[in-house]
Amino acid sequence: MDNEVKNRIYSLRNELNYHNRLYYINNSPSISDIEYDRMMHELLELENQYPEYYDQYSPTQRVGNDHNEGFAQVTHERPMLSLSNTYSIDEVADFIKRAYKELGDSEEVKIVGELKYDGTSISLQYENGRLVRAVTRGDGVRGDDVTRNVMTIKSIPLVLPKGNYPYKFEVRGEILMPWTSFEELNKERAYNEEPLFANPRNAAAGSIKMQNSQEVAHRKLDAYIYYFLGDNLPYDNHYDNLKAIKEWGFKVSPHISLLNTVEEVREFINVWDIKRKELPVATDGLVFKINSLRQQEILGNTSKSPRWGVAYKFQAERAETRLKYVSFETGRMGVITPVANLEPVLLSGTIVKRASLHNDDIIKSLDIHEGDSLYVEKGGEIIPKIVGVNKTLRIKGSMPVQFVTHCQECGTELERIEGEAAWTCPNKNYCPPQIKGKIEHFVGRKMMNIDGIGEELVDRLYSVEMVRNVADLYDLTMERLLTLDRLKEKSAMRILKGIEESKQVSYRRVVYALSIPNVGETMAKILANASVNIDRLMSMTVEELSSINEIGPIIAKNVVEFFEQASNIAIIERLRIAGVKLALDESEQISKTDVLSGKTIVISGVFKNHSREEYKAMIENNGGKNSGSISAKTAFILAGENMGPSKLEKAKQLSVPIINEEEFIAMLEKVTS
Repeated sequence: MDNEVKNRIYSLRNELNYHNRLYYINNSPSISDIEYDRMMHELLELENQYPEYYDQYSPTQRVGNDHNEGFAQVTHERPMLSLSNTYSIDEVADFIKRAYKELGDSEEVKIVGELKYDGTSISLQYENGRLVRAVTRGDGVRGDDVTRNVMTIKSIPLVLPKGNYPYKFEVRGEILMPWTSFEELNKERAYNEEPLFANPRNAAAGSIKMQNSQEVAHRKLDAYIYYFLGDNLPYDNHYDNLKAIKEWGFKVSPHISLLNTVEEVREFINVWDIKRKELPVATDGLVFKINSLRQQEILGNTSKSPRWGVAYKFQAERAETRLKYVSFETGRMGVITPVANLEPVLLSGTIVKRASLHNDDIIKSLDIHEGDSLYVEKGGEIIPKIVGVNKTLRIKGSMPVQFVTHCQECGTELERIEGEAAWTCPNKNYCPPQIKGKIEHFVGRKMMNIDGIGEELVDRLYSVEMVRNVADLYDLTMERLLTLDRLKEKSAMRILKGIEESKQVSYRRVVYALSIPNVGETMAKILANASVNIDRLMSMTVEELSSINEIGPIIAKNVVEFFEQASNIAIIERLRIAGVKLALDESEQISKTDVLSGKTIVISGVFKNHSREEYKAMIENNGGKNSGSISAKTAFILAGENMGPSKLEKAKQLSVPIINEEEFIAMLEKVTS
């Protein structure tokens, strides 16, 4: 039986890895999503049932986990240099002429033309066909170890199929966020009134450095490999080496070309200046590299850039259109967003009618007047952006656009957030878009998941004064709902069923649903884990909240101020009476003992079994005290992987014991068992 299970697990892993390559690398899936999901579900069940067959390289591990992890610094075996930029075809031609001059007239020089994907650079190290480390560019000499996060990217192979690759090698590439993933992420952030990412590059860079690999998996990143390094490469040229690694399962751009003349380079630039707009990912230029590795070595590097390659940057696409008017829109959190409403204009294949002006400072810095002719750009960005004013077409006597002083929805005088550019409406409990926005957020799928209630119904419930805050939802009855026009009994039953089922939603999601300013899904989970229940969360000070990993002073202040409002406390109490979960379940909580009483403990390194915050909670719940620095009073260091070298040295000097997480967990289990 054991052999049957083992063989089935191995077989499923091989099949899923094969289909991952077909789907993410070759873009030619051979099975349906349903069949793929069925195999993945079967493998998950088998791995859960037989944990002795755990493998960190299993396809099931690509979902990431919600453990918070710090990033260890790693020195690159070979520096990650940046290519120098050019902005005209003539400058690229000059680069090629310099290469000919350096190499001598007798040398035949071939150029590899590639797309310059607009993401964040990554170094991937493999041993015996397995990914062992992923490191960001950093300063070119040292970068961050982001292996756990990179393992969630399905286009990056964790285990290579059998092949003639070297035992040890490195590939470099670009981590990207496809346009579809970018639009989805920004839509979600706009809904939560979080700052939008300006472009996929920023979104990809921010995602890969997140502490929570489960959230990284949610971002649906992609990657293209553009360079192969090692001691025993299969070919003596860049072009054939890229073809080789593509055969081994790496995602390499299908648009790489081998170019023989400056004229072919010019044609490559002209073609891709137009075709790049059809790609599923962002590009901001092209890259040209000398193909021969021997010639690359002869040309060498400067302190910052290789002399054998150059980047050509595309000019951002720009359009000019007339400003019709500026609207000032109030969001769920009361932030006022000025929006330029424009005469429709075609830009990068789409009709642009609106563009956010973000805040008062940007309006003033651009010096926008009523009826101005504005320059709008997308460039590598999908979000239209106002970048300037054509003042030669300014209407004589036109007045500068003035930021409103009062909320356009409720008439309340606006307030400026200290230290920020945003103006807000402070009328949080009576401003219609704020109230309705909070209710819409509360019932959302990732929050309370109340089926049948959407934007239109929230508007109707609000207009008849049936629901004026989230607690009112739990007072709805069949009789009251049926008084609404066009709402049938079947729909009312679905709504009431959704409301009843929402009482089983986890405390973590309830915290997210409350619309605490700046507290998104990840922050809500961290706050819930640290507080255990709503009463503890309501009583925590700014100092206590700020000490929680990833909870900075701004979020801490927002949480305290949220629970200082009597109206919010009243809503919490009504939710409590309704039966909404306001605490972690017992199975989610950490038992308390005094086994660590009087002990000061330092946590260092990256952990596998629990997050740093969870270990801090374990220490506190068992009578211990957390400290960030090692001293003679330190009882021991709880160390994960890649413990900081300075802390390791100090521990040796002071003879402070170091224990790993398995030993620490065993210490607690011994007392509680």
